[in-house]
Amino acid sequence: MKEEKSLMGITVKKEEDFSEWYNQIILKAELADYAPIKGCMVIRPNAYSLWQNIQDYFNRVIFGMGVRNAYFPLLIPESFFKKEAQHAEGFAPELAWIEKKSDECEERLAIRPTSETIMYDSYSKWIRSHRDLPLRINQWCNVMRWEVSQTKLFLRTREFLWQEGHCVYAAEDECSRETLLYLDEYRKLCEDMLAIPVIAGEKTKKERFAGAKQTFTIEALMPDGKALQMGTSHNLGQNFAKSFGISFLDENGNSSHAWQNSWGFSTRLIGALVMVHSDNKGLIMPPRIAHTQIVIVPILFEDTKEKVLKEAGRIASNLKKAGLSAFVDSRDNLSAGWKFNEWELKGIPLRVEIGPKDLAKEQAVIARRDTSEKKPVKISSLAHECQKLLEEIQDNLLNRARKFLESSIAEAKTWPEFKDAIVKRKMVFAYHCEEKECEESIKEETTATSRCIPFTPKSKEGLCVKCGSEAKRKVYFAKSY
Repeated sequence: MKEEKSLMGITVKKEEDFSEWYNQIILKAELADYAPIKGCMVIRPNAYSLWQNIQDYFNRVIFGMGVRNAYFPLLIPESFFKKEAQHAEGFAPELAWIEKKSDECEERLAIRPTSETIMYDSYSKWIRSHRDLPLRINQWCNVMRWEVSQTKLFLRTREFLWQEGHCVYAAEDECSRETLLYLDEYRKLCEDMLAIPVIAGEKTKKERFAGAKQTFTIEALMPDGKALQMGTSHNLGQNFAKSFGISFLDENGNSSHAWQNSWGFSTRLIGALVMVHSDNKGLIMPPRIAHTQIVIVPILFEDTKEKVLKEAGRIASNLKKAGLSAFVDSRDNLSAGWKFNEWELKGIPLRVEIGPKDLAKEQAVIARRDTSEKKPVKISSLAHECQKLLEEIQDNLLNRARKFLESSIAEAKTWPEFKDAIVKRKMVFAYHCEEKECEESIKEETTATSRCIPFTPKSKEGLCVKCGSEAKRKVYFAKSY
């Protein structure tokens, strides 16, 4: 049993070997596995259920905004990419091609890295009048980007799952307003559901999405000092509309090109959840996103087994009636201690323990995953107490993560201060000229990249932290995945 336990538990510490710690949690908490194809992964049920919860939450949000789900082909003709020059150039290194041609298709086909081109071909056929607008469509799908040299489960894989929304408008101001609206919904998803605080802002010209007029982002900071882009929303202006012939007749019968945006997030949100909240015992899941919120572990002895199991089942039923997700771990071939370790590893937010002594006192013991605190609670009050504790856990995880983020931001006025902060695994906030060559120089010297220009009011003018030229805005920089 000791040997099995060592294989199941986390064998390295988060603060000592972050990369290996992360991989062990992903594998041992049964979130994902490496696929036989290099650069790909298998998403296991424990993680896919998290993705489904994210989908369910976000579908409710976008349906309320007038967005509808659809699905477009996986394969994209080569000529489609060439219609928008910046887009074609930006994605050229990442395209995976189907080289085999057929009588029906004489040109090469690419596996989608993103769906602007294939979707906008359809949009050009569907949109004729201002009455067809706005058009708001989202799709949940997989994409392929042939760029990964080293697989990092959920963070860097060639194939991953995501959602991508693509909207078309008659008016520029409506397009601009909704571009930011979708980004704010991403912020709410991360903070309210995943308990991960983010910084929202605009990407610099260098980091802008290929073909976009503006790119907006939400950025989170991981415990190893690296930033993770959690979602982006792009104001495409009329660039793609002109390339793909997406035009409409206005109320006066005049023809005009439409305005567009696109927005998306991916399964890397699951990787972020693991890194931000988990500890050396394993995964910690925020209750609002957890596939199971409560596990009931009966303490079994032969003479009281039947009574304890019956009460455990009744408790599970009452918790479900209260709107909580709970189940009974009734396996009798494993000790209670083994089960405690397993469910801590897999991140279940609350554990309810009940044995014959608890039955006699008409109570159960509740254990919190986030703090390891345990306390006895009357069975009659169990549902109410569990609801209360789940909200406390959700708030505690967010507050803990927010405190880390705030303490990990350093303002730098000089280049030596900037470099020192990056070495100390900080996110650096500094004046920057926003010139591509200067950004590239910063990356060459520190491996840090610009993350975003925050939406906060513009600061007084200053000098670029790197080149010393005039700068009007401050930019966040950090190493990243």
